[in-house]
Amino acid sequence: MSTILAIDTSTEACSVALLYQNEITHDFLVSARDHTKQILPMVDKILKQSDCLLSQVDAIAFGQGPGSFTGVRIGIGVAQGLALGIDRPMIGVSTLMTLAQGALRLNQAKNVIAAIDARMNEVYLGQYQYVNDQWQAMIDECVIAPEKVADRVNRKCIDDYFSAGTGWQTYPEMLTDIKSSDLLLPHAQDLIVIANQKWQRQELVNVEDVEPTYLRNEVTWKKLPGR
Repeated sequence: MSTILAIDTSTEACSVALLYQNEITHDFLVSARDHTKQILPMVDKILKQSDCLLSQVDAIAFGQGPGSFTGVRIGIGVAQGLALGIDRPMIGVSTLMTLAQGALRLNQAKNVIAAIDARMNEVYLGQYQYVNDQWQAMIDECVIAPEKVADRVNRKCIDDYFSAGTGWQTYPEMLTDIKSSDLLLPHAQDLIVIANQKWQRQELVNVEDVEPTYLRNEVTWKKLPGR
């Protein structure tokens, strides 16, 4: 039975979840500009609430993006620090796939098109189907202009798809034949479900090898010193 701590600050949301003794405890708040102040107290709160020590955690899961460049950096940096401190592996989870998992939780949606407002008149886009109890990507995650989304997505069974993410709030005209899940921001309670599946498949990453998903080519990531 795995014990996993999950952190996500890749959007305006600041979110933490803990899988411990087969139960998920979570905390969530919208905190656009002070993730650095909020995230560690939230981690401490969740651990105490569950009567779990950080040293009991088997892996640290994190939202690897795409999303806010600063937010993704903060989340990964905090997750790396925690993982280093207890010498544990990490599990990266797509922010877009996390949104799909949230739509499944809220709407039993098994076909989801997730879009996050990427600013500069673009969205981060992902399309997923839930098959055999796990998500499968139907297209490669990308950054794209809203008016091109209709041509980019896989149109098969499009009537059965739900939307998720802030991209649909900003650009509701991207697709007119899609159901709304009303889910705008990723939640760590959904991220941790996917992370647990990855743990079971041993899809882990060493702390020093962690890389974010930005999708915009001009953004670079500095690995830990010595790498």
